[in-house]
Amino acid sequence: MDFPLSASVSPRLVVLESTGSTNADLLAAVDEPHLATWLTLDQSAGRGRLGRRWETAPGRSLAASVLLRRGDLPVDSLGWVPLLAGVAMRASVRGLLPGGDVTLKWPNDVQVAGGKVCGLLAELRPDASAVVVGAGVNLTVPAGELPTPTSTSLGLHGARGTAHELADAVLSAWVSGLARFVADLAAARGDAVASGALSLVRTHCATLGRDVRVELPGGAALVGEAVDVDEAGRLVVRSASTGGLTAVASGDVTHLRYE
Repeated sequence: MDFPLSASVSPRLVVLESTGSTNADLLAAVDEPHLATWLTLDQSAGRGRLGRRWETAPGRSLAASVLLRRGDLPVDSLGWVPLLAGVAMRASVRGLLPGGDVTLKWPNDVQVAGGKVCGLLAELRPDASAVVVGAGVNLTVPAGELPTPTSTSLGLHGARGTAHELADAVLSAWVSGLARFVADLAAARGDAVASGALSLVRTHCATLGRDVRVELPGGAALVGEAVDVDEAGRLVVRSASTGGLTAVASGDVTHLRYE
């Protein structure tokens, strides 16, 4: 199976008929070059944030991972990689749905009309030499086969093409955008302000200005207004109960709606 658009932006494209996890495969691979990309339309053991399982529909969803060699990026700037991956994926999806309501929920969930169409997971190699960023994108999954009630797919919002064609289009644009953003961050030696990373995330993060509930690691929850993304990439939330500001480095965010 050929993916010509993706092959044009990656120095090494590996297409797997099926696998448990493209992230696990690429993390274990040796000597892969910067921007090496592994993909499948049949992943059986994908992982999401906080150790959750990421389910994909065989033949109707894309699972792909890209390897980013650290190069000049300081270790303490690597937290920007998953955020920039979300910005790049939002742009990629928007390119396929130019009239759609495509938004980015902090840190990097891509939504269409409020439904999750893509999740991303970044994992650091043990020697900190590279980051592997994985993406799961619902391509042509019909409404009755979506993995969760809050999920959606590109096909449900009018994206034209087969799952194979949509996978090639969304993957190539994502890898290209991510490569550009990470190169800018590396050129600025990890400075999120100078590289434009902070501005990109603030501009495209639809969580800002929303009332949110953040499920924090350990089981606590924070309810309030998301007011900023700080220079470390953390979501800053003003507590509804105390008015105090809390910078959140990780957690599951729900956008609250009040009728």
